[in-house]
This record gives sequence, C-alpha cells and structure tokens, in this order.
Amino acid sequence: MITDGNFLGYNGFLWFNGVVEDRQDPQKLGRVRVRCVGLHTQDKAILPTTDLPWSQVILPVTSAGISGLGQSPAFLVEGTWVFGYFRDGGDCQEPMIIGTLPGVPAELADKNKGFYDPNGIYPKYKDETDTNRLAVNGVNPHLSLELRKLSRITGVPTADFDLVSVQDHVASDIEASDGDTWSQPTIPYNATYPYNHVYESESGHIKEYDDTKGSERIYEAHRTGTSYEISPDGTKTDIIKGDHYNITYGKSQALIEGKSDLTIGGRHKLYINKDGAVDNHYDIQVGPNANINIQVDKGNLNLVVKDGSLNSNVSGDYNVKVGGNYNLDVRGNLTETISGTKTSNTTQSVTHRGSTFKVVANRIDLN
Repeated sequence: MITDGNFLGYNGFLWFNGVVEDRQDPQKLGRVRVRCVGLHTQDKAILPTTDLPWSQVILPVTSAGISGLGQSPAFLVEGTWVFGYFRDGGDCQEPMIIGTLPGVPAELADKNKGFYDPNGIYPKYKDETDTNRLAVNGVNPHLSLELRKLSRITGVPTADFDLVSVQDHVASDIEASDGDTWSQPTIPYNATYPYNHVYESESGHIKEYDDTKGSERIYEAHRTGTSYEISPDGTKTDIIKGDHYNITYGKSQALIEGKSDLTIGGRHKLYINKDGAVDNHYDIQVGPNANINIQVDKGNLNLVVKDGSLNSNVSGDYNVKVGGNYNLDVRGNLTETISGTKTSNTTQSVTHRGSTFKVVANRIDLN
C-alpha cells in the first residue's frame, strides 16, 4: 500500500490548459513555455514570456524519447493551446504537457498580450477550424492544392518520325511513325472529412493518407512542389521541381508492360561500361513487326568506332538514299561479292583511277 504523499499522483493532479509562447528550448529537449489560464496573468509587463516555466512534453509511445529515436522534437508552435498537469503539484513550476487543443480561433494573434503567439504568426485564420484544409475540403481550399491544379502539365509531345519518300524502284517508302502528346493525370484529390489524414509542417511540407471511400490516395510533397502521388487506381505521379539524381550501387532493373515515352528539352548522354570491363555490352532488341526509327530534324548523325569494326547483317534489302555527295574513303582493300547482277547508273561521266586496271570476265560487251 502506498503511504508516501510524495508519490506522483497520490493526492491527485493539478491540471492546466494554456497557450505556448516560446519553444526555443536552450536544452533542445522540445520543452515549451506555456501561459496557463487562471494561473498566469495576460499582462506581459507583469509576467513576461521569459519568466514562464519550461513545460516538458510527453511523447507518444511511438517515439522512444531516447538517443534521437522516433520523432523529435515535439511539434508545438507558439499559439498552440495545450493541456497537462503540474508534476510538482501546487508549486506549479514543473508543467507536463499531455496534448493539444484545436479549436476555431475567434481572433488572430495580438503580439502584445499573453495567451497569444508573440510572433503574430498563429493562428493563420480566424473563424475557421484548426483542422487542416486538406482534411476538411471545405469552402476554403488549400493553397498547395490550387497551385497543383494550375501547374498541371499537359500536351507533352512525343517523337514524330516523318514519312520518307524514296520515289524510285530501288526501295519502297519509309513509313511514318506519328507522334502524339500526353498529359499529367488530373489531380485526384476528392477528400471527405474525417477520412483524409494530413500532416503539414510549418514551411509547407505535406503528407496525406486519404482513406475517403473511392478516392483513396497517398500524397507527399516538399514545399517547393516536388512530390509524388498515388491515385485511387494505383497510378503514381512523380514531380521534381529541381534536379533529379538517381544513384544505385547495385543492379537497376525495370519492367514496363505498356508504352513508354521520353521527351527531353535539353541534351541526353548515355555512357556504357565506363570502367572498360569485358562483355559489358549495350544491347538493343526489338521484337517482331516493329521498326527502329532515328530522325535528325537538323544536324548530323555521326557514328564513330575508335578501335574495332562496324558490322551490319541485313537479311533483306539494304537501301541508301543520299541527297548530296556519297564519299567513301577506304584505307585498305575494298572487296565486293555479289551473287546477282550489279547495275550502276549515272547521268555524268565515270572515272576510275589506279596504277593497274584489270577486268576479268568470260565476256565483255562495249556499247
């Protein structure tokens, strides 16, 4: 049986509610200074914020509260209404905070009075619930949601490969592969209170876990707008407002069962086998009934093999159409093996130069 009156709670607790006025804890323990209703005066000339005792914040069991494990510090801001008890009873110098008290603020902060945010920041709105606007989905939309709708990307073009008309008997036309456009999915936000669970930081970082029936989503965003969203149908949209770095120390593998489009506004470089290891090939395989189309709208297509051979194996026709000159510079021998007939047509003169000109044939016809 407990008989020691010093046992915490033996004679009951002395409860309080009040307003946080300072969270700049010099010990960085997450403590805050609270002005308590009925105990402290509103007159800051009589009792300045700096004379209020530091209140310890009781963390949930999901936060270990030791060695930096869990969430720390506690997320209280100046202007937050809190509830708790005094650990030292009637001395009222060791307040312990159990939780916060949201409401509907009737007025904005008066920095010159106690029981208000001395910085004049919170509450942000008056006559409006303290519940996050994304969770409420009421008449006052969240600014981040409006910005997302306004900045939605539409009409992104894909590669457009033009028809190439050969216009002679050598080969048929090269068929076109028309491009199209794609757009970012519409913003799937359709929350219903109280099913959208929202976390928002002071600077504007946001997490949403929306359990609204038929509109279940996950959304996480940096204040700049860099974000990802998982829609009710499982579609995922990634938006990166700055640069994107992807560093993988192991393998990287991807499977895309549907279509894939890549549109790049700037340059694109690909470097394979940078360390020169053996058999690290760059392989491209295209399945049946599809083409590889490369089109340079203005510029050159350059292919350079610094140390090795260029091999081409074509089971069908090999067609080349040159609009200008065709220059061939062979530093070794040139050998042609033709199983059928060779036909050369020119509208101008033909010149062959060499130290020796030899023709070997069963029959030579000159006309």
